[in-house]
Amino acid sequence: MKDLDYLRYFLDIEVAYSLRGYFLSHSKYVVDILKQARLTNNKTLDTPIEVNTRYSSSYGLPLIDPTLYRIIIGSLVYLISTRPDIAYVVHVVSQFVASPTIFHWATVLRILQYLWGIIF
Repeated sequence: MKDLDYLRYFLDIEVAYSLRGYFLSHSKYVVDILKQARLTNNKTLDTPIEVNTRYSSSYGLPLIDPTLYRIIIGSLVYLISTRPDIAYVVHVVSQFVASPTIFHWATVLRILQYLWGIIF
């Protein structure tokens, strides 16, 4: 058996110790998602979802290649383990993984801009 010292990084979760307990963070994981989505602007948002917006599978033009949409949604679903504040909106946009539209992609970008504001 070998002592590997304190746990610092495991399954894309950063672990920090303090006298008050453990702190779990996905900061590096969020930065990787932002790079993957090629989000480079500094616009930040206060909420991850627009108020009073109805989401439908027939609203907007379909995405030509939904691969990036699906990858980002999968990453956001994993991110919910340490970011429960985005759980509802990720649930909403994950319903349209089979046939996403430009409107749904705009909502995913809004989630990422919200996360940008929290991380930076």
